[in-house]
Amino acid sequence: MLNAPNLVTLTRVILAPIVGLDIVRGHYGRAIILCFAAGITDVIDGYLARRLGDTTRTGAYFDPIADKILLSVVYIALGWAGAIRWWMVAIVFGRDILILAMSLCGLLFTSIRKFPPSVWGKISTFFQIAAAMVVLGDRDGIPAPVTLALTLMVAATVWSGVHYTWRAIVLLKAAS
Repeated sequence: MLNAPNLVTLTRVILAPIVGLDIVRGHYGRAIILCFAAGITDVIDGYLARRLGDTTRTGAYFDPIADKILLSVVYIALGWAGAIRWWMVAIVFGRDILILAMSLCGLLFTSIRKFPPSVWGKISTFFQIAAAMVVLGDRDGIPAPVTLALTLMVAATVWSGVHYTWRAIVLLKAAS
């Protein structure tokens, strides 16, 4: 359970509250650096797992959870700092809660056990990360297209939620 890749993943979880505090305290430059470092851990843990042949079921679950923890903390902190509007934070969380609720229904009421991420989910995550970094950069004094980044993030997140809902309906119909 505590192999090298999972320890690297744990680093991302440990960095999350530090990044959040930096954002709330207005230390945007440091938050950018720590987010970048967290992104590097995401690459390293996957590389180590493949290179060492040390992939585990725990790591397969823990890695996306660590990503979600970091991204959630960043969005809550951005909302808290007044860098983005709370309704945008709600859209990010709302989509995730929707996906979790649909997965839970699938687990409880069907034989479906696999809920693979969709390409739209990955695109949504990309735009969430990009928008957060653009906002942080802008707050740190780097001119950035904040409105465009946030608009793309909201559109991708909403579309991803719609797509996951459609996929869930198709899966549930096929399972019944």
